[in-house]
Amino acid sequence: MMGLPTPSRSFLCLRHGVTDWNRQGRFQGRTDIPLNDEGISQADAAALRLRNLRIDHIVASPLIRAVRTAEIVASSLAAPLAIDDGLIECDFGSLEGQSIAEAMKVHGLTAREQLATILPGDGEAWPTVSARALRCVGQWLDSHPQANVLFVCHDGVMQAMSEVLCGHWFDNRHGTPFKFERTGDAWSVDEVG
Repeated sequence: MMGLPTPSRSFLCLRHGVTDWNRQGRFQGRTDIPLNDEGISQADAAALRLRNLRIDHIVASPLIRAVRTAEIVASSLAAPLAIDDGLIECDFGSLEGQSIAEAMKVHGLTAREQLATILPGDGEAWPTVSARALRCVGQWLDSHPQANVLFVCHDGVMQAMSEVLCGHWFDNRHGTPFKFERTGDAWSVDEVG
C-alpha cells in the first residue's frame, strides 16, 4: 500500500493481557474493559520474557487493558511509560460487545482476516487503523532514534500494521511480545523470547 507511513526501523509490540470480553469472544474495540486475573498474569509473564532486552521506552494505548499491561512491564523493566492515542484499538462501532464467532457466521467469513471487510459504517475504517498506528510508531521511532521502543496495544492495531508491513495477519496472542523486523525494505513479525 503506497503512501502509508512506514517505520524507519524494527520495533517491539505487545498485545495486552486477556480480559473477560476476550475470553467470551466479543468485539472489544474502544470499550474500556479491564484485565482479568489471567491478563495480569500474562502481563507479568511478558515482563519476564522481555527482561533480557534493552527497552528504553514503552508506549501504550490509552485503554485500561493496554495501560495496565504496560504499567506491569514498565515497573518490572524500570522503563518510562507514555500513553499515545495513536495506538488505540479499532472502533468496531455497532459490533462492539457482539460475538465475533456469530458475526463471522452471519457474514459467511471463514478467516479472522475477513473481519476487516465487515466493519460497520459507525466504526473506524480499517485503512485508518493501519495509517494512524504506523504514523504513531514512526513518530516515536524517529523522535528516539537510538531507543528500543515497546508498543503495548491491541490485536486489531497489530494485525493492521502486519497486513501493511508484512502482507499478512499473524498468530497474535495476549501477553506475547513480538518484533516487527525491518530488513532492507522487507518486514517480518516474529515472537520474542
